[in-house]
Amino acid sequence: MKSVRRFDGKVTDYDRYRERYAPDVLLPILRQHCGLVPEWLIADVGAGTGMLADVFLSNGNPVVAVEPNAEMRDTCTELHRGMTLTIVDGIAEQTGLPDHSVDLVTAGRAMHWFDPERSMAEFRRILKSDGWIAIIALGRTEKGREENILLEQLLRQFSPEHADTHAGYSIYRSLETYLTRDLYRREILSSMKLDWEALHGMVMSLSHAPSREADNYAAFETALRSLYEGYASNGSFVLESRYWINIGRLPR
Repeated sequence: MKSVRRFDGKVTDYDRYRERYAPDVLLPILRQHCGLVPEWLIADVGAGTGMLADVFLSNGNPVVAVEPNAEMRDTCTELHRGMTLTIVDGIAEQTGLPDHSVDLVTAGRAMHWFDPERSMAEFRRILKSDGWIAIIALGRTEKGREENILLEQLLRQFSPEHADTHAGYSIYRSLETYLTRDLYRREILSSMKLDWEALHGMVMSLSHAPSREADNYAAFETALRSLYEGYASNGSFVLESRYWINIGRLPR
């Protein structure tokens, strides 16, 4: 529940400023590697406001978005009225979906919040025989440019736990432990070019950033603005970003 509530009050910034998944990048990979077709039913787990679900909706797939945060679900509902998207209240470890009912389970920027053993057991339960799992993370890299490193340091300094905001990403490096069949892995590097508004909004959407009501918010915003002004060129602050794609099947 603590993880679920981390995004309370952040949904507007999340929907407006987080990076969008590109169908033209992901759909050819999914079609080639796992045979994605529009008839497949997709379960997008930890769906947030539906950004990864949008990739599959653009392909004509029916999608079930599983999301435990009420604010995220409400925004997802509002954004997808009239679409073939069903939104349910559930967690990765207990989706509430029927046994062997979906062709593909996906998760985007959420897998690091899941209990890997319990979530993979749940994915096995809801997948049809020999169904696929696609874990597709998108966001800034851990190191990359100097700006990436300094932003990470700033977040550690001001986050309530002073935690490594990338600590949970180890799960993405160990997915071969679970996806032991037909595993496809790929990283695609890119960059985000952000003006001040976009940088501030993206950072405020992160679970580790202090809320606007926090005692240290003013100091945090001042430090972030200083970082922006020190590195922005022609009004553009650049961060290295990455698609981190893992597609495969569970052992028989």
